[in-house]
Amino acid sequence: MMNYLDKLTKAKDYIQSRINIIPDTLVILGSGLGDFSKVLENTLTIPYSEIPYFNFTQVEGHSGELHMGLLNKKWVFCMNGRNHYYEGASDEEMRFPIQLFATLNVKNVIVTNACGGMNSSFKPGDLMVIEDHINLMGRNPLIGRNLDTIGPRFSDMSQAYDEEFLIRIQKIAKTEKIELKKGIYVGYSGPNYETKAEIKAFSILGGDAVGMSTVPEVIVANHAKMRVLGISCITNMATGLQKNRLTHDEVLETSRKALNSFSTLVSKFIDTL
Repeated sequence: MMNYLDKLTKAKDYIQSRINIIPDTLVILGSGLGDFSKVLENTLTIPYSEIPYFNFTQVEGHSGELHMGLLNKKWVFCMNGRNHYYEGASDEEMRFPIQLFATLNVKNVIVTNACGGMNSSFKPGDLMVIEDHINLMGRNPLIGRNLDTIGPRFSDMSQAYDEEFLIRIQKIAKTEKIELKKGIYVGYSGPNYETKAEIKAFSILGGDAVGMSTVPEVIVANHAKMRVLGISCITNMATGLQKNRLTHDEVLETSRKALNSFSTLVSKFIDTL
């Protein structure tokens, strides 16, 4: 049976066989934000199914493709789709994509998501830059044998989201006259939406938004010493804070409405890298 490091090497070799340039930046696109990849020029698209050991379970709003292209003369990777713990993904499957890009020497990760707002000043359609997170998934993708060539056994998460990136994106939002909230993201495993009592508890803990992704990628990226920027699209108010029952269709629709502002922010930010 092939060991984990050999799997990473095989996937890395495949991607390098398809491209001549390795971008410095990876953008992970959340639900409803996949059309951001369409702003890329000279795009090469690789279905995840073609990348060795890049296992992926498709959720609506995630196409399951890796795009590489030019954004304002800078090459970037875009992941349109990601694994989630609620799909039954293992810790190895959750860490594999980020560790693959780390072995390719990608330095920056822009991780995005669609999530529920818990802060009463938020409204659907708002964008929030993530200051920090609280992991309530009950899982950690780094559990298991450590790859010392990628990062230390016990990695520091005290600055999980790059402080310079946080300042930079806020300046861009101000210049572009885009309202950008900031707050704490709570990672929740799902797949059910939260109860009213859970939302109340998460708010007491200091959370401003809650979602079912992002935290695993950020943990793995920090372990690999990659710089991280996190952006959430507030697609709805969390359980107990809105009257209607929440559906995934609503999440996707609101994300798509926020796409223009999101694309402007991310494009301008990548210009600064």
